[in-house]
Amino acid sequence: MKLLYLLQLVCLAGCSTSRSREWAHHGAPMFADLTVREMKAVRDYLHGIPEMELTSARSKTLKKNSILLMELHLPKKYEALRALDRGQAKPPRQARVIIQFGNQTKPNITEYIVSPLPSPKSHIVKTFKGEKPVQFDSRPITAAEYGHIVDILVKISNKAHKLLFETTGGFSFSNCSDRCLTFSDIAPRGLGPGERRSWIMLQKFVEGYFIHPIGFEVLINHQDLDPEKWTVEKVWYSSRYFDSVEELVEKYESGKVEKVKLPDHGDDDFFSTYIPRGYSNTPTNIHGPKLVEPQGPRYYVDHNFVEYAGWSFAYRVRSSAGLQVFDLRFNGERIAYEISLQEAIAFYAGDTPAAMQTKYIDAGWAMGTSTYELAPGIDCPEIATFVDLYHYFDTDKPVRYRNALCIFEMTTAMPLRRHFNSNFQGGYNFFAGLENTVLVMRTTSTVYNYDYIWDFLFYLNGVVEVKVSASGYIHATFFTPNGLHYGTKVYNYVLGNLHTHLIHYKVDLDIAGRENSFETMDLKFVNFTNPWSPKDFVVQSKLHRTEHKTERSAAFRFGKKFPRYLHFYNPSEKNKWGHQKGYRIQFNSHAHSVLPRGWREENGISWSRYPLAVTRHKDSETTSSSIYAQNDPWEPAVSFEDYIRNNEDIVNQDLVAWVTVGFLHVPHSEDIPNTATPGNAVGFFLRPFNFFDEDPSLASRSTVIVRPGQDGKPKVQRWTPEVIGHCVTDKPFFYNGTYAGV
Repeated sequence: MKLLYLLQLVCLAGCSTSRSREWAHHGAPMFADLTVREMKAVRDYLHGIPEMELTSARSKTLKKNSILLMELHLPKKYEALRALDRGQAKPPRQARVIIQFGNQTKPNITEYIVSPLPSPKSHIVKTFKGEKPVQFDSRPITAAEYGHIVDILVKISNKAHKLLFETTGGFSFSNCSDRCLTFSDIAPRGLGPGERRSWIMLQKFVEGYFIHPIGFEVLINHQDLDPEKWTVEKVWYSSRYFDSVEELVEKYESGKVEKVKLPDHGDDDFFSTYIPRGYSNTPTNIHGPKLVEPQGPRYYVDHNFVEYAGWSFAYRVRSSAGLQVFDLRFNGERIAYEISLQEAIAFYAGDTPAAMQTKYIDAGWAMGTSTYELAPGIDCPEIATFVDLYHYFDTDKPVRYRNALCIFEMTTAMPLRRHFNSNFQGGYNFFAGLENTVLVMRTTSTVYNYDYIWDFLFYLNGVVEVKVSASGYIHATFFTPNGLHYGTKVYNYVLGNLHTHLIHYKVDLDIAGRENSFETMDLKFVNFTNPWSPKDFVVQSKLHRTEHKTERSAAFRFGKKFPRYLHFYNPSEKNKWGHQKGYRIQFNSHAHSVLPRGWREENGISWSRYPLAVTRHKDSETTSSSIYAQNDPWEPAVSFEDYIRNNEDIVNQDLVAWVTVGFLHVPHSEDIPNTATPGNAVGFFLRPFNFFDEDPSLASRSTVIVRPGQDGKPKVQRWTPEVIGHCVTDKPFFYNGTYAGV
């Protein structure tokens, strides 16, 4: 009878796991990015509405109504859970569409929710929390506007042709061949709401032009939709400000301004390239180590649904912000409903006007769309599964980004756990170990000069690591002696400007259900009489727990003491040993705030005040930032501070953790040619804390145990066959590097 009962339990557990997997697989398409067919259908539907008067996004005029961005509109959480937890029908797919209405008396930005997909029939206006309007001047810069910026730079450079030519040793902005100038534009575009004026600095257009500033910066007012009315407000050259290009040229010609002369362009100017130089004793006729899958992949990918060693999840790459994971489960049990990248910022300091104005808020540059092609063997192992991504931003048709996401399993070359049990007589009782393999999902964002490498890593022991690694070129400005207060001289006339990177994530945890609570744990000293030696005292650490009952209590400010254990748990669900099932967030970060609280641009990044803030889930609080924050951080459409201002109860609630990680980067000469990833990776871990009854990686059959046999020879016990031989791939290296409309 007892055996029959146990068999029934095993059957029920198996059936439940199978059903959970089936429902997760069934629900994953709810989170999939828009397909090419859906994008085209939404475009055709909106262009078919006469009163919208939509035209081509790429037409040169700025006085037009056009689609700026199109991406998936997520279903409400409770609607999605019906499909994920009960296998019910999925809610209709919807698109979020941003339209810029420039061809009307009062230009505006309006967002719409278009549905149902793939055959849309209706649209409604989408608003932000608090019904905040979107200011037209906060829209991102489009290709059409950049075209007009180039036009005005041609006019400016023609007026200052002699100055630029003599300064650079033969470079010019137009009518050039191999000695051309280019530019980088700075944001935010002004000093307050309603402005649209950008500092622009000129650079030599060579490989790695970001670190070739020439010391010429210009402030252009481009607010008017008629580019003929754009004006030059300031010019900076030779560490001086001028009110116009004409004033600078006149004083340059009359000798009233010190002339800048860059070193002649030559072989030395290739310092910004990747061309090898210097001495290395590594053999070049043989390859280094490669990752192999002796019997093929051990993970499963079906469109946006992924399974690996007990893990399952759905993913998307949001065009505005980037990589996101949904319905994350281990052995069928949900751990998180959503883990998603929200925003990345880089705030700079410097001596030149461009440097002191640079406060990049990268979702405003459609960070999620800058997911360019990944190179096998460099960005991802050759054995990885590569996935194309499709985006619709500032375009008239979907754009395919080839091989822009990769998924692969790798060994960390570090045991997950191991032990050598010595007999202390020159031998051993046993050795046991388990290799540490991990599934990696990776994509990148190259937002002009910087490359962010976004990783989600899934470990066998129920741990998730969320990580970003920084590479790419530093944001450099023209060197001035006073600039050494704000960075490091990295080359002739080149200052690497100090800056802070902050990355923001949303972590919607559902630990053994939606009703979760949050506590922090730290240590405090206790002093008491030694029970076995009463004349003495014992001083030791004692666990100190603090339950956080409100959102304000769980919003931790930078600069304040930060608890070491951040524990999310289900008060009603316990493991075998009577502990509440939980997960904790563990930081790998040395971030700090970038501006004083409430100081102008800081209002647009109020999430950056907190390494961690915990709120109750609301479908009206889906994101912590917006695509408009870059060009209007002063009166942002999305204010994260509003999410915690009402100080709601967070005990036994559906909780969301908002995590800020980052680092200070003081550039140095080793950042030439550009920044390397070691030491420039930050993120956080989600680690089980009494969620399981024991380490779930015990389920891995990759464990190896060695015991001494009676004959003195080692006896090896393994559950998977030993690997003998090697292979990498039968596919030659291929890299296309292009992306185009489809």
